[in-house]
Amino acid sequence: MCERNLVLYNTMITGLFRCGMIEESKRLFGEMRERDSISWTIMITGFTQNGHDKEAIDMFREMSFEGFPSDQFTFGSVLTACGSLLALEHGKQIHAHAIRMDYTDNIFVGSAFVDMYSKCKSIRVAEMVFRRMAVKNIVSWTAMLVGYGQNGLSEEAVRIFCEMQRNGIEPDDFTLGSVISSCANLASLEEGAQFHCRALVSGLVSFITVSNAIITLYGKCGSIEDSHRLFNEMANKDQVSWTALVSGYAQFGKAKETIEFFESMLADGVKPDGVTFIGVLSACSRAGLVEKGHHYFNSMIENHKIVPIVDHYTCMIDLLSRSGKLKEAEDFIKKMPCRPDAIGWATLLSSCRVHGNMEIGKWAAESLLELDPQSPASYILLSNIYASKGRWEDVSHLRKQMRDKGVRKEPGCSWIKYKNKVHIFSADDRSSIYSEQIYAELEKLNSKMIEGGYVPDMSSVLHDVEETEKMKMLTYHSEKLAIAFGLIFIPDSLPIKVVKNLRVCGDCHNATKFISKIAQREILVRDAVRFHLFRDGLCSCGDFW
Repeated sequence: MCERNLVLYNTMITGLFRCGMIEESKRLFGEMRERDSISWTIMITGFTQNGHDKEAIDMFREMSFEGFPSDQFTFGSVLTACGSLLALEHGKQIHAHAIRMDYTDNIFVGSAFVDMYSKCKSIRVAEMVFRRMAVKNIVSWTAMLVGYGQNGLSEEAVRIFCEMQRNGIEPDDFTLGSVISSCANLASLEEGAQFHCRALVSGLVSFITVSNAIITLYGKCGSIEDSHRLFNEMANKDQVSWTALVSGYAQFGKAKETIEFFESMLADGVKPDGVTFIGVLSACSRAGLVEKGHHYFNSMIENHKIVPIVDHYTCMIDLLSRSGKLKEAEDFIKKMPCRPDAIGWATLLSSCRVHGNMEIGKWAAESLLELDPQSPASYILLSNIYASKGRWEDVSHLRKQMRDKGVRKEPGCSWIKYKNKVHIFSADDRSSIYSEQIYAELEKLNSKMIEGGYVPDMSSVLHDVEETEKMKMLTYHSEKLAIAFGLIFIPDSLPIKVVKNLRVCGDCHNATKFISKIAQREILVRDAVRFHLFRDGLCSCGDFW
């Protein structure tokens, strides 16, 4: 085959792949009597770009066996395939191959390895590769930043962005959007707002990726009005823009606004995806709109042809069980084409605790233990059900099982930001240098609350102790300590914003309503599930959470 024909074949295969004609590309490649490294790389890249990642890896292996050398484009494509498949072992083998070929100092290949290891959840290996790179560009830094975000290390993502800036690298729209998303995950409005300003000054706010990240930031930080205002200011909107606002309203439990906005999205001709429906179903769940939830779930399947994933089924389990329809939730689970994941079983178990259903609660707990033997949720929630029924021997037995199996409960903690410092509190915490002031503030508040009609919810204390001891336990929960800190130090003109790692308990929810009225302060609590905005003795959730 002459060189001209070889180039022609390579060009034709590239064109076929770009049109999604996979089989035709494979047939043409098979007809080639002569191939070069470019031919093989085109095939690997074409498979990767069309989602045929396993075939891309197999083609790379065959290329190496045939003795053709790889270049930076070959490595970049096959490593993308490994990342998509979470094929860590294949990725490691390719890494060894790259070392033998002396490609580890190549900036393009190094960035691809950072991306691959990050996607395969080997973030520390990705970090090691990144640190060893002699030269880095915006792609390298962005790969590391996104990797931290993908692995739940949002603080490190913000740190690496600042380090990138100190190294004189200017961010692009993707980098800036990624770091703003990390601020959203941290609920860090102060840092996020600074990056918002950076986007305005640099002009990167005109990129839809950045604008979408900013809408998500304000929504996740509890400023849903700002999120909606920024959405209205966008010249161009896509599916992600609409979904960001749908999810923001859903997290606030604003079912009416969520549904209205979703219907506006449909009327505007924007096609929703699976993530959009998770937001809509969550909003229905948090407002107890069972019929609406069923309607949208069926519409998703029948009208929008979206195949439900486990997250959609979990929303439906939550919708039914939260509304007290535990038998319907049980029947729904038994008809599902797949088994619920740990979140689904924990959701059902949590509702069984609230509604005191021992039978279904035991079934959910056993199913959760079978799925995840080291999960503390099954032990804790089931012991809560026993405690609410006064079955203290069963509670003691479950706690002994936890000790014997080395299962540890995640300790509850709440935190509040003041003057760029995060102050973290746990129950009965006296480690703060302001403890004396905080506890005095709580004592003063408690007296005023009781005068105003507050009655402590003893059912929130799951220990077999005297009533006076239960009251003491309730008074110093972590979110109450954080709120007291906020009342002392946060100026009256600003809302008090508290984040909690677990779901807020019934007593703290009730107490915070009283505090908001007594102190005439707006208090925003973001727990593990949703936002609660307390104002003048009322909560945005309508006491349904």
